Amino acid sequence: MRREKSENMEKEKNWISRFFSKKIKEKGIKGLLFIAAIFGILIIFSILFFLLIESYPLPTNIWDFLLGDKWNPAGSTPSYGTLPLIVGTLLVTLGAMVIAVPLSIGSAIFISEIATPRIRSIIKPAIELLAGIPSVVYGFFGLIMLTEFIEENMNPTYGHGETLLAGSIILGIMAIPTITTVAEDALNAVPKEYKEGSLAMGATRWQSISRVIVPSALSGITAAIILGIGRAVGETMAVLMVCGNAPIIPDPISNIFSPIRTLTSTLGIEPLEVAFGSPWYHALFGIAVLLLIITLIVNVSAVFILGKIKEKHMKSRKNKKKIIKFSEKTINHIKKYFRYIIILFLLVFSYNIIGLINTAILTLAYLLYRYISKLLSEKIKEKFAFSILSLSVSLVIGVLVIILYYIVSNGIGALSWEFISQPARDLGRQGGVLTAIIGTFYLVIGAIAISLPIGVGAGIYLIEYKKEGRITKIIRTAADLLNGTPSIVFGLFGLAFFVLYLNFGFSLIAGQITLAFMIIPTILRTTEEALRSVPQSIREGSLALGATKWETIRRVVLPPAAPGILTGAILGIGRAAGETAPIMLTAVTFSSIMPSSIFEPVNALPYHMFVLATSIPGEEAKIAAGGTALVLLLFVIGFYSVAIILRNRFKKKMKW
Repeated sequence: MRREKSENMEKEKNWISRFFSKKIKEKGIKGLLFIAAIFGILIIFSILFFLLIESYPLPTNIWDFLLGDKWNPAGSTPSYGTLPLIVGTLLVTLGAMVIAVPLSIGSAIFISEIATPRIRSIIKPAIELLAGIPSVVYGFFGLIMLTEFIEENMNPTYGHGETLLAGSIILGIMAIPTITTVAEDALNAVPKEYKEGSLAMGATRWQSISRVIVPSALSGITAAIILGIGRAVGETMAVLMVCGNAPIIPDPISNIFSPIRTLTSTLGIEPLEVAFGSPWYHALFGIAVLLLIITLIVNVSAVFILGKIKEKHMKSRKNKKKIIKFSEKTINHIKKYFRYIIILFLLVFSYNIIGLINTAILTLAYLLYRYISKLLSEKIKEKFAFSILSLSVSLVIGVLVIILYYIVSNGIGALSWEFISQPARDLGRQGGVLTAIIGTFYLVIGAIAISLPIGVGAGIYLIEYKKEGRITKIIRTAADLLNGTPSIVFGLFGLAFFVLYLNFGFSLIAGQITLAFMIIPTILRTTEEALRSVPQSIREGSLALGATKWETIRRVVLPPAAPGILTGAILGIGRAAGETAPIMLTAVTFSSIMPSSIFEPVNALPYHMFVLATSIPGEEAKIAAGGTALVLLLFVIGFYSVAIILRNRFKKKMKW
């Protein structure tokens, strides 16, 4: 009897100890996941803090810094006016949007409303591949092909093709995937009942698209354009390679054939040339703060608009009707005054007779369009509109084909087993890219090892442990802001914090951590989406059977979400492999020697190609740059293609 009693007491003690050990384990895991979730906030504040610290004191007062019309910090009489850099950034961004917005919106409407499922399955991945091409490859394409074309055919102001026009075209192409993807999501979010109701009232497909669907998605389209602007403002390598890097204000300001310099390209060129703690050094960090503030404003605006869209779609049908009426009223005001705003804008920028003639031609063309449109039937208008939308998509796909063809045709001659398996010789003119490939591999492996547990942990915490509220909104906003931060700002932060403050020096580990900070938001977002796709009923069933929260997550939720999480990891690898600006300030050197420790610098494919294309003279260097560009392109597009295939297979296999 006593033995049975003691056995029962022992069992009860074991059960209690197991219960408390499980409870402690659950709390410990939850705490670790919470730390991972707030990591994005810590990074944003750390970046801002260190940039502000390093920018103090500015070598001049704030107004002279912002409005001074001369940037010449290395002159006998140093001047630190950033106005030419700000104007250059605004002009190249405006030019990029003039190119990207119509093509992107047209492509989004075509994919969402016109394309068949089969055509959509081809076009959408093709546009996504545009986003996967590294910016340094765009810069190489622009430097070798586009600038030469401008120089030979368009008589640029200073005799060379590295101009505002070249930068606008390249940035416009780079912004297309961002604007198209977000605008298409906005169009797809419009309830089907709107379109069906319009068609039932006798409207044509084009009338339904132009007067019902697009106005209803206008907020999302606006957010897409804002994100596209953020993409253009934050680009470094492409504008550094094709815009001429002259810190001047074009004269007249509408002169698209003038060279310019942007805020980002200044940060890409000058930080490694300056003495630590000098006035020039502090001025560069002041530029970084200015750039970060601009991009934060742009991204906060986009996040705010997209958040309002989500709130709108969650409201009741009654409230939706009020919002639609309000948006229709706003749209009518925009339509009424938009034409006058455009004409006024054109007149402001018409400093010469050619500008005035262009303004007159555009005004007459618009009036002619208004007159002819009144004479045409709705069916003819629909055919014409669909033709324009099809042309938009064709132009985008055509640009992708031209870039891929040019890179492949220029790089295939250099590609061989020797090129892949040997280190560079004679400043890269001979030999191959073995050390650059291995260096890229080291950087990517280190970055993904750091970012994967943090990104996945943060995603799990936000979806599984925390209800929607103020904290989750703050964490997601921080992740979005981190995702929109220009890569060169990460590089400058890495230079200030890891290279100088922590004394890591120019090293592999500094580059790995800097890249990891960049790709955390990508992994976090894809993890969230993958976990959100798992039905809540599966979790409830597991908990009802006695499993703990973490056991449910680990054994029931994570296995079906694993393909989506893997997709995020692959996208992160692709982005890390193609980045140049952050590692240029923290980790890389043009060398054929492999590092013996993580505290030594490495070579990497994007930097190797950048140096060959911009700094090494001779035809052999151009051929080697083309081969390096092709290797990098195959490397990155391979990862993005695998991610797209995994995503599509995962969607087909989902049974809920």
